[in-house]
Amino acid sequence: MISFGIKDLIDILLVAVLLYYIYRSMKESGALNIFVGVFAFIIVWVVVDKILDMKLLGTIMDRIIDSGIFILIIIFQDQIKRFLTELGSKRGWKSISKLWHNGNPNGARKKWVMPIVYACMSLSKSKTGALIVIKQNFSLEDYVHSGDIINAEVNNRLLENIFFKNSPLHDGAVIIDDGKIKAAGCILPVSHDTSLPKYLGLRHRSALGISQATDAIAIVVSEETGNISYAHRGEMHLKLSSTDLDRALSNLIE
Repeated sequence: MISFGIKDLIDILLVAVLLYYIYRSMKESGALNIFVGVFAFIIVWVVVDKILDMKLLGTIMDRIIDSGIFILIIIFQDQIKRFLTELGSKRGWKSISKLWHNGNPNGARKKWVMPIVYACMSLSKSKTGALIVIKQNFSLEDYVHSGDIINAEVNNRLLENIFFKNSPLHDGAVIIDDGKIKAAGCILPVSHDTSLPKYLGLRHRSALGISQATDAIAIVVSEETGNISYAHRGEMHLKLSSTDLDRALSNLIE
């Protein structure tokens, strides 16, 4: 007789949460297809070796599975680093409370959010391209040092001047950390996600790339259309109004 108790239920729920978290992390980082391929390989291995008992092919796949842990560490090293960093960060513990509370759990509005929104509105009207990255828990020091250090308080006029078309820093990204413009002209990783619409350019791909590599929020103002978008956790949100952007930043910034 099979017994099923509360401990078994908790066990199943924890496994379900773990699988969902892995799926979400792979989707955000653009590595979902690799994860699905690995999962499909494991299913084939179970069928070949355990069910059909095919000796030769099963032996070959056994050897691959034996060394698979090292292969997975190499393939998913960025995702593993991200998982461990998030687990040890304050965001990892706040995620539980967010299941019951919408938006920013502190309910606090950062005073420097509105200058960013105002700057994006002005840049949008003049169709001036811009890329603004807001640091969360993950370190962005490597990207900060790829640009020019500024260390100034967030100011909408300063942001507009940085992205002015004749400015030497307008092509790179501005990185903001806790209300300070840390650096400008920064170089970001470019996403090669094929699901991104073809008409979106390098700024959008860079915004998506940094959102896949870290938990940062990346805001883009399109030079062609003036549309405002933002990327967060591997998802691009397009054609936002100033109200949409204000609400998103107030909810997402910790």
